[in-house]
Amino acid sequence: MTKILITGANGLLGQKLVDLLAKQADVELIATARGQNRLPFSDGYTYRSMDITDRQQVLDTLAEVRPDAVIHGAAMTDVDKCELDKDACWAQNVSATEYIVEACQQTNAFLCHVSTDFIFDGAAGPYDETAEPNPISFYGWSKYAAEKVVRHSGIRWGIARTVLVYGIAHDMSRSNIILWVKKSLEDGKKIKVVTDQFRSPTLAEDLAQGCALIATQQAEGIFNISGKEVLTPYEMAIQTADYFGLDKSLITMADASTFKQTARRPPRTGFIIDKARTVLGYDPHSFDEGIATLASQLAK
Repeated sequence: MTKILITGANGLLGQKLVDLLAKQADVELIATARGQNRLPFSDGYTYRSMDITDRQQVLDTLAEVRPDAVIHGAAMTDVDKCELDKDACWAQNVSATEYIVEACQQTNAFLCHVSTDFIFDGAAGPYDETAEPNPISFYGWSKYAAEKVVRHSGIRWGIARTVLVYGIAHDMSRSNIILWVKKSLEDGKKIKVVTDQFRSPTLAEDLAQGCALIATQQAEGIFNISGKEVLTPYEMAIQTADYFGLDKSLITMADASTFKQTARRPPRTGFIIDKARTVLGYDPHSFDEGIATLASQLAK
């Protein structure tokens, strides 16, 4: 029996992790998040309220639970908000990771830490695990700093880097490219979508799968856990329109310079996932299969 504690249980990744791990007979799951449990079911896991920015709470919770592995998925991920509120970003993404690392040191727990393609400048994607980080936003810097905390900690660790995660969660307002395109086209709205950014869109279920593989195998090192294709948002929008049989003529090409955003975005990321496939047995959905997954979840 492996005892796994996850942070950020109320978020998109957290919900998918609880869905996945609560069903595994050989896993004892402890789900944590700030405040109340917002998950729609309570079977197969224990919920504990834990604020990752409160060092003592983190140390006390892990000392009590004594997990074999921790999956640290909680973070401040709104890139523009991170640029505008650097203190909150640092507290949630870096200081919190320091507290979790300290708690793992004290309990000898393995840590699976979730990171991002935004640690790269996007000059030369797609990237493998050995590529040199060079962040161009404060969010990117905070996540790169957190990686360094983990890598220099002396604990056993695995880092799951991911890209543009999409999915449907219970009780969450945040949209994603598929839902946005679908709703806009159904409403007959014209939309502009960029052609000069490249990403590997990642189904939230796939990211959960990758993190679970790292945690249960206690696989050490850095792993790229993303979708298997490198696509532009424009290509994603066209595939979404095709899948739902919507009017593609409403979609126009644009370049990133037409959108005013607070934080800079890396133009060309995307990941090479050979290592995760070979070492972990990670096998993600294609983007089309991801759209189908969302469509079936929407139908429910």
